[in-house]
Amino acid sequence: MNLKSLCKSGLFSLLVLAVMGTTAVNAGEKKSDKKLNQPPEGFIALFNGKDLSGWIGMNYHIVKGKSPMAVKKMSEKEREELLKKNWEDVLEHWSVEDGELVNDGHGVYLTTAEDFGDFELLLDYKTVAKADSGIYLRGVPQVQIWDTTKEGGKWDRKANLGSGGLFNNKGEGKYPLVHADKPFGEWNHFRIIMKGDKVTVYFNDKLVVDNKKMDNYYEKDKPIYETGPIQLQTHGGEIRFRNVFLKKL
Repeated sequence: MNLKSLCKSGLFSLLVLAVMGTTAVNAGEKKSDKKLNQPPEGFIALFNGKDLSGWIGMNYHIVKGKSPMAVKKMSEKEREELLKKNWEDVLEHWSVEDGELVNDGHGVYLTTAEDFGDFELLLDYKTVAKADSGIYLRGVPQVQIWDTTKEGGKWDRKANLGSGGLFNNKGEGKYPLVHADKPFGEWNHFRIIMKGDKVTVYFNDKLVVDNKKMDNYYEKDKPIYETGPIQLQTHGGEIRFRNVFLKKL
């Protein structure tokens, strides 16, 4: 069949549309792939989108002494044994799927091997009904993540006010200024700025914590630590992370 016949039959138009559609999809995929887990200028990627490089496993709540300082006071042999045991736990409960960091709701917290002082942290997360999680700053809890629906069963703890608050604070900043959570199945975005002992949180582009002092959960009579790791909490429901970026300030 020649070109003239193709045009008359309408097949040529269909072929053109198919080629254009395929090209557009491929371009979109390339654009998406390029953007996913690629840090903006000035930031570093804490998660490379491929594996767990740069992370360790740690849950200060369950170590002897129950604090970051207790781990620092361990002997080198004790720390090595703890880290080895924790890493086995990480491999059981954390994985990477299609450029997403996935936790099954259990296990030790994924923890940056590097400590940070002042920083700006960006990350996306997506979770499921009745899940509960959080972002630990300098190893201290936490920017809260949870199911904010009535069915989630935590309205008695003010979950209805939304995620993003400094939940372990005793005073200001404990609850978010506005409810900004997206429905289950959609990605949420955090922008967290920590300078000194003050924290500002933007959640899905809405200000939810405005430059509030973060309490030291572990040593309540002391200010928050000057440096510490970023931790991704596990607490009973699948949660996924991507685009985890940090800029040192």
